[in-house]
Amino acid sequence: MTGGPLGAPAGPPRSALDWARQRLGSRNNRRLSAAGQRAGHRLQQLGPSWRMVEWPSAELTDDRDHAGFLAIGPGGVYSVTVVDQGRRRVMLAGDVVQIHGRRPPHISRARKAARKASNALTEAVGTKVPVVPVLTFVGSGPISAQGLPNGCLVVAHRELDKVLLAAGHKISPETARKLADVANHPATWGDRYRWYPDNQTASDSRTA
Repeated sequence: MTGGPLGAPAGPPRSALDWARQRLGSRNNRRLSAAGQRAGHRLQQLGPSWRMVEWPSAELTDDRDHAGFLAIGPGGVYSVTVVDQGRRRVMLAGDVVQIHGRRPPHISRARKAARKASNALTEAVGTKVPVVPVLTFVGSGPISAQGLPNGCLVVAHRELDKVLLAAGHKISPETARKLADVANHPATWGDRYRWYPDNQTASDSRTA
């Protein structure tokens, strides 16, 4: 992460694990905090060209049974929604997620968060910034799928880093850094901030 929490002065970069401990530990939800830390361990494998950026949780994620952040790197911009499954089985059938007899709208929430993040970043930089929704489950329970949702990646936390790295290089590291700086700016989530890259669009010439 390139700076402190939204609205705070920038400080030394923190690892994804440090970020997860500080951010999720404040939720008074030990299981969710532990889930975030485990996801953070995987994100450390992404390397220094990737940055984790907290989004305004009250604005983009309004439910206490999951946490979220933006992962920005050469593979693009991803909104990662972390759900603690514990030891429970997760069953997927397209957009339907069933856990312990319940069908929480995790897919729609992940898409909504990605859409809002994309709109905010697009408004800030003045060019379209695609944001890919990712739903990751943390726990020891099995995950079975009869069909995956369209336009939303679903992955166990142990595979999170591999999925993000598999996207390859869609934007340059410098563009990723600038996008992370923009996402880290509190005014990005309002109407007062615009950012223009140096002879470079947010999608970059190599964007797929």
